Amino acid sequence: MKKTLLSLTLIAAFTLAACGKDDAPAKNTTASQTFVQPVENKTNDGTVGMLLPNFAELVAREGSTVVNIQAASEKDNTSMSNNDDLADNDPFSEFFKRLIPNQPDFPQSENEANFGSGVIISEDGYVMTNAHVIKGMNNIKVTLNDKREYPAKLVGSDEKSDIALLKIDAQNLPAAKIGNPDELKSGEWVAAIGAPFGFDNSVTAGIVSAKNRTLPDETYTPFIQTDVAINPGNSGGPLFNLKGQVVGINSQIYSRSGGFMGISFAIPIDVAMNVADQLKATGKVHRGQLGVIIQEVSYDLAKTFGLDKPTGALIAKVISGSPAEKAGLRVGDIIRSVNDNEVRSSSDLPMTIGALAPGKEVKLGVWRKGNMTEITVTLGEQGSQTALNLNNKAAKPYSGSIDGFEFAAAGLTISVENGVDNSVLLVRKAQGISANAGLRRGDIIVEIAGQAVHNKAEFESAISQAGKNIPVLINRGGNMIFLALILP
Repeated sequence: MKKTLLSLTLIAAFTLAACGKDDAPAKNTTASQTFVQPVENKTNDGTVGMLLPNFAELVAREGSTVVNIQAASEKDNTSMSNNDDLADNDPFSEFFKRLIPNQPDFPQSENEANFGSGVIISEDGYVMTNAHVIKGMNNIKVTLNDKREYPAKLVGSDEKSDIALLKIDAQNLPAAKIGNPDELKSGEWVAAIGAPFGFDNSVTAGIVSAKNRTLPDETYTPFIQTDVAINPGNSGGPLFNLKGQVVGINSQIYSRSGGFMGISFAIPIDVAMNVADQLKATGKVHRGQLGVIIQEVSYDLAKTFGLDKPTGALIAKVISGSPAEKAGLRVGDIIRSVNDNEVRSSSDLPMTIGALAPGKEVKLGVWRKGNMTEITVTLGEQGSQTALNLNNKAAKPYSGSIDGFEFAAAGLTISVENGVDNSVLLVRKAQGISANAGLRRGDIIVEIAGQAVHNKAEFESAISQAGKNIPVLINRGGNMIFLALILP
């Protein structure tokens, strides 16, 4: 079955899930107090089998900081109002009224309404939720734990981090205490409060499974992975540590079925608060940019570049006119640290750079041709590069074969083709070692061990100097990729 990453917004059409009853809000206490006390699970012989946390006090004290979010688009559909009698005659109508008795008072329309959760982050009415909860909606309502309802103004949203900031006209609200996600450890207990499927103030608990997870198309968020049961409607709700501090904002699940399967992801609260502060100040988020295309350093690539371990971000392309080009970064450089903080994987780099302000100087530790060097870059701002500079599409660079040759040791057959500015080396057949390295028919070989190659003589010269572990830069459909060719 297909595995997918799903956002957690509960979407309803026609029949809309609303909130049920709940207790009055409890008064907050200091952030340093640990609310969750372990409960001993004793065996028959009196020994303690394991320790389980009791979240009752945490929920009583912090549940009032969690809100329900209802968002709809004000586009009335007259055809719906003309069919009220038909809805009343629907045999399933009464069933759904009993199942979901308190339907929200949004006008009926063909447009779907989103339901999610949120958390109060200030006493004067600022509420944080997910950007996908309110995306495309212009009628947003916030329901507090004590059933007070407020229309909400959208201060701003940021789709890259999936964070939105709302403002309601209220004072002296119970604000959540903000924790430090860096202190979280894998295996630590955490709890989520939200409104899955419209069941408000539902509490689920579990452990931190991992930190700094990178998801497809989610470049700028180091997600917290947990096994806390999260479902549609939990979107934007808080993830608490044992001290009752918010450490994350629940955002997505990993699922084959569309329902919870034991893997959920939360946005670290420090990332979310940084976004919220910028949205509050300017209505948008500013992120630093280097202007490079990077790839992961595999074990084999680490060997070809002479690294002691496969860490860092390998630069496959430097964008023309970017801060990286101005600072002197090159294709084949491996960025191993930013301001003396290690870049363990390529996904660390965009998250680290994106968290910094445009115009800020950063010190990069760069591995270049077998040595470490330090390069200072003044960051640009994301979105400032022109579409022309960022265009990766490439027209066919060849118009006819000049000659061909084989590199038998790697099982590689190459033809030399006429290019726009120079001849290029086109892979005609890759088998054996070259196929294992990932080379394919149609790849254009751009560099061998850092040397540009355009003909047979340049190829053979580069190979003779490269040794047995050879980094090969190819152009595949306009995308620059490094591959590791390991000769016997």
